[in-house]
Amino acid sequence: MAKRKAKGAQPKKTNGDSPASEAPPPAPAAEAGAKAAVQPQLTVLAQYVKDLSFESPSAPQSLQGPGQNPQLKVGVNVNAAPRGEDAYEVALQLEVHAKSDQGVIYNIELIYGGLFRLRGVPQNLLQPVLFVDCPTILFPFMRRVLADVIRDGGFPPLMLDPIDFGRLYAQNLAQSQGDPRARPTN
Repeated sequence: MAKRKAKGAQPKKTNGDSPASEAPPPAPAAEAGAKAAVQPQLTVLAQYVKDLSFESPSAPQSLQGPGQNPQLKVGVNVNAAPRGEDAYEVALQLEVHAKSDQGVIYNIELIYGGLFRLRGVPQNLLQPVLFVDCPTILFPFMRRVLADVIRDGGFPPLMLDPIDFGRLYAQNLAQSQGDPRARPTN
């Protein structure tokens, strides 16, 4: 003969129309959601060309060839500034000067900016995020703008090698603290 279970021990059967009377155990996803609220977040709100200048003073002669002894000088700088609650603007400033024995081939000045929202980032990591992580995100887009402008100016596109913003940040930090071993190498 089958034994009868106590009424309280039997799970209530529902057809899905009404909620079960017992509260379900807390879901692991709810606990993970609470932890995610305090985890650092970096969100790209916008990317844009803030300033752009292209000059080719010796065109169309410079379009026929680079001339003797072509030289290319590239300089990169990163700036960051707060823009409201949890929002920061990071701007990559790029200067490219191409010249030869015949004179200037082209000059480009480009400031490519990004607006980022940073939440939950500890204060001691804020500067590295702004000067390393954000520029690393922006760089491929800035490189594409640069290549397009040079190509549209009639020259072969310049494809810059990736920049190690972490190394540059460490060098600038060491230099500002007076470490003679740190020398910027661009």
